[in-house]
Amino acid sequence: MRILASVLVASAMVVPCAAQTILKSEPLMLAPYEVAFVQDGSCPSGKVLKVTGAIRGLHRKRVCIPLTAEQASLAVATP
Repeated sequence: MRILASVLVASAMVVPCAAQTILKSEPLMLAPYEVAFVQDGSCPSGKVLKVTGAIRGLHRKRVCIPLTAEQASLAVATP
């Protein structure tokens, strides 16, 4: 019974972390070191813009990265 409970708790923690939402535009507010994926046409096809928040006084880090299979399915599903 303990094993079943520990498996349920572990799976409840993993599932929300695995999902990433791909946004249509870059968010105005982004916490330091928080990551947002943006598909706004600034990167070539097959890639998405990864925006990492920065501490006050520094600029955000923006990098084009290739879409993974999970992100590609989310990009189609996001309105």
